[in-house]
Amino acid sequence: MKQLMLLFVILLIPVTALAEPGLPTVSVSTDPSGGQTYTLSIQALAMMTAFAFLPAALLMMTSFARIIIVLSILRQALGTMQTPTTQILIALALFLTFFIMEPVFDKVYQDGIAPYLENEIGPKDAFEKSREPMREFMMAQTRDTDINMFANISGRTDIKSPEDVPFSLLMPAFITSELKTAFQIGFLIFIPFLIIDLVVASVLMAMGMMMLSPMIISLPFKIMLFVLVDGWALIMGTLAASFYT
Repeated sequence: MKQLMLLFVILLIPVTALAEPGLPTVSVSTDPSGGQTYTLSIQALAMMTAFAFLPAALLMMTSFARIIIVLSILRQALGTMQTPTTQILIALALFLTFFIMEPVFDKVYQDGIAPYLENEIGPKDAFEKSREPMREFMMAQTRDTDINMFANISGRTDIKSPEDVPFSLLMPAFITSELKTAFQIGFLIFIPFLIIDLVVASVLMAMGMMMLSPMIISLPFKIMLFVLVDGWALIMGTLAASFYT
């Protein structure tokens, strides 16, 4: 967790703020009347702002968005209402995100954060080296069509290769691609459970039991199917593997 916090701080703090590491966090000045005035430096303000963006960075620059959307669609397909609870789904998504992103975080720490903490490289070099593994991960998951769409919106015509894609353009393209992929996976998950609902509803209608809710009858069958195919292992394994293929 400490490495993760350091990672996002370096990724989000502006380079201009990092370029002046010698600035004091808080300066104290004494006025003619003997009173003291405390001033917060721009560097400290930038760090506080960066910490405010940590949740957004964790949600939108990692695998978290795809995982939580798929798990939410799975719960909806099962029809189990609030089981598993939202807190459990978020916890599952967070732990799976850390598992998937661990090689990326480790590379960021080894290439950028660790040398910076040991005073081997400057803050600007640490920023660039820390950002590169995240960029590679995001680029591998982003569709070319989404990059081209945002490039056309921004009027960029100088993008000839993946190396030319700026980070400000890559982030919205990555988020859009993740949303598309998550809903595609969710659609495939939903189909088997939808078939069970249709079969149960048809049988109940044929028997004239229209006053009985099909969801009550189909729920045990959907849970049984999910357990028999080892659904949780299948879903979690598929989600993890989808980021490495």
